[in-house]
Amino acid sequence: MYGPYDLPPGMYPPAPMGGEEETARAGAPLQPGAPVATDEQVVEAMRTVFDPEIPVNIYDMGLIYETKIADDGGAQINMSLTSPACPVAGILPQQVADAVAAVEGIGEVIVELVWDPPWSPDLMAEDAKLALGIE
Repeated sequence: MYGPYDLPPGMYPPAPMGGEEETARAGAPLQPGAPVATDEQVVEAMRTVFDPEIPVNIYDMGLIYETKIADDGGAQINMSLTSPACPVAGILPQQVADAVAAVEGIGEVIVELVWDPPWSPDLMAEDAKLALGIE
């Protein structure tokens, strides 16, 4: 089997199709009673993750559908990609999990890659649309 960087130019590894999920995990449980990070801290961490083909972070691209932070600091994130054939489908969810797990006050992180609803440019932040010339 080819690795994602071993394929001939223009060929991409198979990505999950609608209905299938991929899960990325990072972090470790917090000590009981440890302070828990805020939603804003988690959003800022997600804004550090970029699709290498798009000069806009994944949060402002509208790829993050849902984020839940539990009282024990665990985080559950549902995200999508611009397309099921996205060549970074295998690495982007792990990058999100790692970025969020690095936030002080976050324990275990689970990132689910979901395809419903399908991503569309309507989900992008206005600044992201401007940066990409989308009206």
